[in-house]
Amino acid sequence: MRAFRLAYDGRPFYGFQRQPDVPTVEGTLFDALRSLSVLSDDADRPEGYAAAGRTDAGVSAIAQTVTVECPDWLTPRALNSELPVTIRAWASADVDSEFHATHDAVRRVYTYYLYAPRQGSRSLDGRPPVDDERAATALGRLCGYNDFHNLTPDDHGTRRGLSGRLDRDGEWLVIAVAAGGFARELVRRLVSVIRIVATGERPVDWIDELLGAGPVDPRPPPAPPEPLVLSAVRYPGVGFDRDPEAVDSGAVAFGERAIEALARGRVSRAVVDRLTEK
Repeated sequence: MRAFRLAYDGRPFYGFQRQPDVPTVEGTLFDALRSLSVLSDDADRPEGYAAAGRTDAGVSAIAQTVTVECPDWLTPRALNSELPVTIRAWASADVDSEFHATHDAVRRVYTYYLYAPRQGSRSLDGRPPVDDERAATALGRLCGYNDFHNLTPDDHGTRRGLSGRLDRDGEWLVIAVAAGGFARELVRRLVSVIRIVATGERPVDWIDELLGAGPVDPRPPPAPPEPLVLSAVRYPGVGFDRDPEAVDSGAVAFGERAIEALARGRVSRAVVDRLTEK
């Protein structure tokens, strides 16, 4: 059995998990495996198949991990021959038949790129500026082992041990959070809490209320999904071999998408500059 690392742009997809009548990452992957005759037309899913996680609509990944029983010739570059440029396999590892991509993951890392100009800077969307110290304090309060029942629609599995890191990158706060697993929408609601506290809309002590035993109404809304990336998944004792050709093709494909996005952003910024000029 082989495990593959997948990178994908989640914006064109209705999430990772296969759904009828809409494009998903998993459905597109299964179509590619059928085209390669790895998955038969009458089979629902590949033998040995599992995935590290189910990302929501719009969420991207660098290290999504899937397993499949496959012939030796199915390398990342071979898989990419039938995948769209929005999904690229870039590394693989041979694993034993007992390996499970979901249950054997001991650490998952999600990274959120939050547009958050500092105090004194002009915000493009009119939102209040962010205080980095308050943002760091908020993240610190959210880390540790807590019951996050007020930050997810899930009714169970809400207790999690969380660690996190916050870095400033120009106009962006890069928020990375790690845990063994995550409840639904938890990362995006954590980001909303950090932004709300960092802008002074709520005091830091509000987080204690959110982590308390009682329900909070209304709950913090989830932040938009597009800036969120599944950036790392760790499996003890499993080493992934990078496929140089697949890595290069992935870098080119995502580089082209980055240029397109930068161009669209630059045009929109020019409109803002012209509308707000004195």
